[in-house]
Amino acid sequence: MITRVAGIRVGHVTDATGITGCTVVLCPPGTTGSVDVKGGAPGTRETDAIRPGTSVNEIHAVLLTGGSAFGLAAAGGVMRWLEEREIGFDAGVARVPIVPAAVLFDLAIGESTARPDEAAGYAACEAAGDVEEGSVGAGTGATVAKHPDPAACWKGGVGGASVEAGEVVVSALAAVNALGTVVGEDGEPIAENRNPDAEAQAWPGANTTLVVVATNGTLSKERAQLLAQAGNEGLSLAVTPAHTMWDGDTVFAVATGQVDAPQRDLEAMATQAVAEAIRRGVRAADPLGGVPAVGPRVEEAG
Repeated sequence: MITRVAGIRVGHVTDATGITGCTVVLCPPGTTGSVDVKGGAPGTRETDAIRPGTSVNEIHAVLLTGGSAFGLAAAGGVMRWLEEREIGFDAGVARVPIVPAAVLFDLAIGESTARPDEAAGYAACEAAGDVEEGSVGAGTGATVAKHPDPAACWKGGVGGASVEAGEVVVSALAAVNALGTVVGEDGEPIAENRNPDAEAQAWPGANTTLVVVATNGTLSKERAQLLAQAGNEGLSLAVTPAHTMWDGDTVFAVATGQVDAPQRDLEAMATQAVAEAIRRGVRAADPLGGVPAVGPRVEEAG
């Protein structure tokens, strides 16, 4: 899990009635990071602040949330929780927590008026502990395989995976809400649309897979952005098609700086971890809001 990286903590808030939620990744002091956003339908906050060439060098938390753009309000609760603990960018007159965030669209399942708010973001920080998978947090209202018929989709969810080589750890946490089919390592579908002969919808719903890649490696923001790009490569291995006009696929990469490791090794590990986290998120999901779940599938050896 992503908490295999020392100092990283994760909290979920799940609204099983409204069928939405949010997930926060809390970072230890000195964590650097960046982001890679692909697709035509992103919803983000503070992503410009963490791109290479900007003055902010530290990330204090990352928020993944349902509720579409409304859900970005939950970041205010994460900021308040951090500020109370005097965590943030030292701006002289105040410490300003750096909390980049990204949203997925889950308004079509459950109550469309149910969205994570500031209180939910704060509660997610308070709940940081063991990392649950499945229909929790930002994955509560997630669905996948919505092309060509959004009504014939499958339940998505939150999944995690970790790849280790000696002292080096690269982990991923994914909230999977993809337009496309989710496939296994063998390329066979794990979740594909249940009505493949339907006429494609002109607007097949809003989608997006959100990922946080974490490593104990030492990275600059430039190298962290390259790691996030490698994470998006992993996304494209597990979701087909990925990065479409109806997806806002967003991968954050955070580095705690505990060990040194070659960039090529970190990127290969990130690609693997992200692909596995996405698959686990779909397999761990529960049926919810009338949307079925695929359940676990053991891939055949060889």
